[in-house]
Amino acid sequence: MRPYETGDPELDARIHQLANDAVASHAGGRVHEGADIVAELMVSALKLHRDDADRGDLKLVNSAVKEMRYSFLVFRNYRDVPKVTVFGSARTQPNQPNYQMAADFASQMTDDHGWMVVTGAGPGIMEAANMGAGADDSFGVNIRLPFEAEANPYIHESRLINFKYFFTRKLMFMKESNAFALFPGGFGTMDETYELLTLIQTGKSPISPIVLVEAPGTSYWDGWLDFVTGTLLEQGMIGPDDLSLFTHTQSATEAANEVSSFYDNYHSQRFVDDRLVLRIKRQPTTDQLQELNDQFADILASGMVESIGATEAEIASGDHPDLPRLAFHFNRRSLGRLRQMIDTINSFTPEEGQPTNE
Repeated sequence: MRPYETGDPELDARIHQLANDAVASHAGGRVHEGADIVAELMVSALKLHRDDADRGDLKLVNSAVKEMRYSFLVFRNYRDVPKVTVFGSARTQPNQPNYQMAADFASQMTDDHGWMVVTGAGPGIMEAANMGAGADDSFGVNIRLPFEAEANPYIHESRLINFKYFFTRKLMFMKESNAFALFPGGFGTMDETYELLTLIQTGKSPISPIVLVEAPGTSYWDGWLDFVTGTLLEQGMIGPDDLSLFTHTQSATEAANEVSSFYDNYHSQRFVDDRLVLRIKRQPTTDQLQELNDQFADILASGMVESIGATEAEIASGDHPDLPRLAFHFNRRSLGRLRQMIDTINSFTPEEGQPTNE
């Protein structure tokens, strides 16, 4: 692959030297694999300057990179703790049933399941979820708006991030969360709902549990589901299996169990050498593996679902090499069916004496 450089040999040498010096200094003299990426970031900044990008474009890129850098820093120390993002209306009042349900859901996720909770840091549903989780287990990913600038009081300042742009803020929601709970809301909640489903349906984001939650009698998601099944599905805009990408419930406990149970056996996924690798906690038995091959042959581009150990690429990057794996040539289209496969894997009960990585 052609190097991403300015084309000026002397300048490129100086950039690489500066990147290596900066990274080595930060790493205490240790070799750090990020120096080449740091150099490319510097090249991009210089190319923007060479392209005569106007000041507004430069400010946009600069602000976006600064926002992402700080977000990575805030979340870095909590990478090993699972997190659920809660979306919903800023206008929901404390005396409304969905406010209390959001608080109950967040409390169960932190107290019963050991998760942390991420919200948009505003009032309404967001405030309820942060209140239920408590300040020690809450993150706030705040957007600066002229009419809603202050974060709710249930987030510690060390886990509060303020954003100028919606797109960088949404990126952090998606990147740092392991699950999503969507409560009734306005345009923003609809935007987040469709973005989530689009990213997962197209394979641009790993499959995660998405739960549509509402208090009994509020009838918010019912209308949306009527549109999805009666218009989108009926007119062929989506397929029947796409309905497996989300769950609808009117119970905070059911929502919390849906989120946590998704990771009963399934852990994570990664593509390695054109095969999808599913990291799991318990290797399936021979019969269970055959069941997967029989039931999900339609999503295989070729070959079979196989039990494997960690690949060389995963070992080299320290990507959970201790976990067992399933690998197969996925057709990269049937994401709803892939979610059904993960549900089946989670349903497998271990045989007596079967090793587990839980």
